[in-house]
Amino acid sequence: MSKKPQDEQQLKRRILEAAIPLFNEQGLKFTMDDLAASLSMSKKTIYSVFRDKKELFSEMVDYVFDAIHKSKAAILENERLPLKEKLSQVLCTLGEQFEEIDLSQLHELQEKYPTVYEKVARRLETGWEGTVALLQEGIDQGVLRPFRIPIFKLMMEVTLEQFFQKDVLVRNGITYRQALDQVVELLLRGIIVPEAAGGMHETSL
Repeated sequence: MSKKPQDEQQLKRRILEAAIPLFNEQGLKFTMDDLAASLSMSKKTIYSVFRDKKELFSEMVDYVFDAIHKSKAAILENERLPLKEKLSQVLCTLGEQFEEIDLSQLHELQEKYPTVYEKVARRLETGWEGTVALLQEGIDQGVLRPFRIPIFKLMMEVTLEQFFQKDVLVRNGITYRQALDQVVELLLRGIIVPEAAGGMHETSL
């Protein structure tokens, strides 16, 4: 008897959520045996959902980035947040369920799974529409200095992509969360009008 589509989706989500802590502990080195053991599930069941580790990691990338973009959308739609606080949160968010994921280990993807790494790079470059609109709103309101938004976006993308390409964070004992906060803090200091900075969240400025 074949599985129902919703059952397949639930199984896929269960496997992905189990793979994340293994990724945090072992990076890309964890095995399908490790994953099966953590789930008390047969490898055959896992392989009925994911053909191999490459497909598993590819789906993990989408799962994580989809959740991040969903969290960003919720922040952007929150009308109670002042613009500068909203901007700080939307640039820093990883989504509550992924605060503990060790994204600093993604540098390993470039060598072992280059096509999956390319997906990471693509996902970094997409989903900016709401943030760009917020930046423009900040400029229009005088909360932000006039600046070229595409340059700001490029600086964010290139810096974060460098974190994924190299093991600099791992070697220096810095989490991706800490690195992201630092990058956002430095970039926002350059664009926020000084008198508007007082209302920023203390972790940002």
